[in-house]
Amino acid sequence: MRSAWASSVRRMRRLNLALATLAAGIALATPAFAYRPFDGTDGDVADVGEFELEMGPAQFLSTPEGHYIVAPATVLNLGVARGLELVIDFKDFLGLQPVVGQPRMRILDTDVFLKSVLRRGTLQGETGVSIALEAGPLLPEIGGTKGFGAQANLITSYRWAPLSLHLNTSAALTRDHQLDGFVGLILEGPHDWAIRPVGEVYTEHEFGNDTTYSALAGAIWQVRDGLALDAAVRYGAQPGNNAVEVRFGLTWGVALWHHEETLK
Repeated sequence: MRSAWASSVRRMRRLNLALATLAAGIALATPAFAYRPFDGTDGDVADVGEFELEMGPAQFLSTPEGHYIVAPATVLNLGVARGLELVIDFKDFLGLQPVVGQPRMRILDTDVFLKSVLRRGTLQGETGVSIALEAGPLLPEIGGTKGFGAQANLITSYRWAPLSLHLNTSAALTRDHQLDGFVGLILEGPHDWAIRPVGEVYTEHEFGNDTTYSALAGAIWQVRDGLALDAAVRYGAQPGNNAVEVRFGLTWGVALWHHEETLK
């Protein structure tokens, strides 16, 4: 009897650990909008015919339940019309140690968005705030949550000579069919600097679960037109599930075809 009871306790402990790790991975998987190295984005889109690859070749994520390599974290952007771009993104999470009941490799944050500029402003070389809307479905994850969801993010940006600000306000129906809210602010140093300091703070709350608070600090190096490198450190705080993430990556853009307005 004692042996059977002890075996049952061990199984329950392993199950609880697996569930806790899976929950932590999903809860700490950050929102995936299109602007490295941030979790939010800006109020601009790719030019018509321009393809942008945003990639983190290998990022490190540490949580109390385990350590993960995110390789790669990928965002694909394509300008499909004036003021409109298609966004596809995903992250490949690789566990550095096996966890019972959890696959070693998971592809999370899988989604497809359309992003549209609602108001042209300083980010487009005009006056006033730039406003954009990014929305679309959250697709089933591989090794994660199998359901569908939806998300919409309203972005308000303004650029001064020494500072750019991007406010993200997002609402989502998660793959678990829970309501989720996200508010974040991105800060960038002078845009004409080759290497500019950047930062981001955000809070995210999924109804029925705990609230996540996050802070990021880093830099973007504009190597040349169409190529930028970035590096940053993010700290996420959630009751019992704090996380530290080291990010580095690149943004590369190329014109696949030319449009009359782009040439002008």
